[in-house]
Amino acid sequence: MSQKSGLEALDIGALSSEQQEKLKQFKINTRIANEKYLRSHPEVEMILGEFLREILLKRPGDIREFAAEYFTDPALPGRIVKKLEE
Repeated sequence: MSQKSGLEALDIGALSSEQQEKLKQFKINTRIANEKYLRSHPEVEMILGEFLREILLKRPGDIREFAAEYFTDPALPGRIVKKLEE
């Protein structure tokens, strides 16, 4: 038994050509902005890389708890600065 909602003829997910082009440009501009940000903040890559390395080395059972402890560790900024200086 299928119930009809009255929207069967509409394709709500479809975008017009203009909307598709705007979405494409938005995605491109967002990607460029993200790339510029990451290039100007090498500490982001360093933090994420170190975090992933620690996860793979220690293989914690509770990733969320491990992440909470890792990112709230008061020594983290000093470790990242030291790594960036190497």
